[in-house]
Amino acid sequence: MIKLYRTDDSGTHAVDAIGDWVWVKLTSPSLDEVESVASRLSGVDPADIAAANDPEEKSRVVYERDFSLVLIDIPVGDVRHGVSTFDTIPLGIIICERNVITVCAQDTPILSTGRVGSGQELSTRERRRFLYRILLRAALLYQRDLRSIDRQRRDFEEKIKKSTTEEDLMSLHEVETTLVYFATSLRGNGSVLTRLQRSGRLHPGQSTEDLLEDAATETQQAIEMAQIYRDIMGGTRDLLSSLMDSRLNNVMERLTSITLILSIPTVISGLYGMNVDLSWMPLANVPHGFGIICGGTAIVCVVLSVILVRRGWM
Repeated sequence: MIKLYRTDDSGTHAVDAIGDWVWVKLTSPSLDEVESVASRLSGVDPADIAAANDPEEKSRVVYERDFSLVLIDIPVGDVRHGVSTFDTIPLGIIICERNVITVCAQDTPILSTGRVGSGQELSTRERRRFLYRILLRAALLYQRDLRSIDRQRRDFEEKIKKSTTEEDLMSLHEVETTLVYFATSLRGNGSVLTRLQRSGRLHPGQSTEDLLEDAATETQQAIEMAQIYRDIMGGTRDLLSSLMDSRLNNVMERLTSITLILSIPTVISGLYGMNVDLSWMPLANVPHGFGIICGGTAIVCVVLSVILVRRGWM
């Protein structure tokens, strides 16, 4: 899908044709759409436009004679194994002499035009500010999603106090997987920002230097958040393992105690079931002997149960 925007005195609004100072926004573009845009903007390679369509593309900066390509990873919502989580996908920004092209496999709030007069608007006439604003938005979106992941972790810790289901374990695994994706993508984005800060071609002027510094600072903060949450998640995994071991030990203690209690009637009934002379069997010829034996067995079982309960084994 192709959308075209241009900034004038009234703000950034949609236009119908590609011209000077037009932002070409491509969302999951087809091959024909890529070829069409490349044919209208001289010097732009269709392969560079389509690069962001490849989910395995790495974050990087490419300088060509007629344009500069900046590839970063951005967070998007995802569902894996029935669990709502996050993933990362490439976002390509191509800075031409008089145009800007963005390419992404999904629509994202990072590429919203912004409210007029808010100071957050994407202006097609300020190409470097346009680029740095996107980088800042990406860092802030990572931080927002990382906080959401941390809330999921806290909810999980509350649930495992009572019980743990397969769905809970799958949710924990997906949260850990997401943190790995985020940490890897953020490191790549950090490298891109470092190169932009050192670059002469896309180095910010005085009016945009603070914006690039903000993007680099927020990205570094997101990197640290991802690392901290990964460390905490490791502690949560250890806590879960300890809880499961403790619960298993408790179950085994209860089962052992129950087995011990049930073994008493089994032993006594087994002894009285042996084929021996009745004169040698206690209470064999006593009236109500069967009841006395059953009562004595019950008393022994009750006494043993009380002892086990007091010791905390039941």
